Amino acid sequence: MQAFTYAASPSRIVFGAGSLAQLPAEVERLGARRALVLSTPEQAASAERVAALLGERSAGVFPRAVMHVPIETAREARAEAQRLGADCAVAIGGGSTTGLGKAIALDSGLPIIAVPTTYAGSEVTPIYGLTEAGVKKTGRDPRVLPKTVVYDPELTLTLPLAMTVTSALNAIAHAAEGLYAHDGNPVVALMAEEGLRACAAALPALQADPRDLAARGEALYGAWLCGTVLGSVAMGLHHKLCHTLGGSFDLPHAEVHTVVLPHALAYNAPHIPAALLRIGRALQVPAAAVPAALQALAARHGAPTSLAALGMPAGGLDRAAGLAVQTPYPNPRPLERAPLRALLQRAFEGAPPEP
Repeated sequence: MQAFTYAASPSRIVFGAGSLAQLPAEVERLGARRALVLSTPEQAASAERVAALLGERSAGVFPRAVMHVPIETAREARAEAQRLGADCAVAIGGGSTTGLGKAIALDSGLPIIAVPTTYAGSEVTPIYGLTEAGVKKTGRDPRVLPKTVVYDPELTLTLPLAMTVTSALNAIAHAAEGLYAHDGNPVVALMAEEGLRACAAALPALQADPRDLAARGEALYGAWLCGTVLGSVAMGLHHKLCHTLGGSFDLPHAEVHTVVLPHALAYNAPHIPAALLRIGRALQVPAAAVPAALQALAARHGAPTSLAALGMPAGGLDRAAGLAVQTPYPNPRPLERAPLRALLQRAFEGAPPEP
């Protein structure tokens, strides 16, 4: 019998098509009166829509969230929340916007309501990240966990297919690493396998019709499960590499996860047979074929399979390998610089994953 410890997430989940309409009641339920609405510049119109929906409970809109949460943006947002007298923040968008909300909460304790429009999963984790001087640092703190998450599949209907695929593969990465976490448990394993299955199963239907609401709901359901896994257990090599590459070289978050995951799983493969068995079952492929199957899944749906395609400089691979072995995450296979450098080279070239 496996001995384990499991702590359930205290987040309130509101899920279903049209559930955005419940947002004013959720703000009221927190006892908040002035909610600052956060978004990226690209989703400013959505933020304005949310502010209009909140009416007198809206304190204003801060539409300047960006990838990897630069410390300067976090400070600006905190100052704006204080200036407007906000007692709550509503983050609508993907991981960048949720991350900004977390940065505000980290210092101020301001409660956050997340309204995801991608499959990032960070909305159900106590994990935060801040980038300063070209280095992204992450941590865990219960203060940054959104109090409520409103999952409305209708808000993902306009997510471009390319972003849909990479965002879903980003979610899959959370579940995959959760299956071999040193502090894993049976509850998380069940959520991980089901989340993997749901995200992977939704992709063919969404490629056929990106506005398939049932498939959007399935992907969002899978992302919730995968994100819950991410927030429940420790992550390993894959997330360490992705944080290093994204924060230090300003590469797009979900796309980096998409490229790196097959290679990270191949690196760990000899040490994670049970995890590969579960991942293979979810993807309906043999366990030994999982790394190659994930790379093929990305390619089949038009997602990138090389770091070079994302703008990673070849000259940065040595630095990335060095950063990856500093304060390493717990991982089934020891993190060694030379094998990691070879892994990064294969990922850079889009070569097949190898142990």
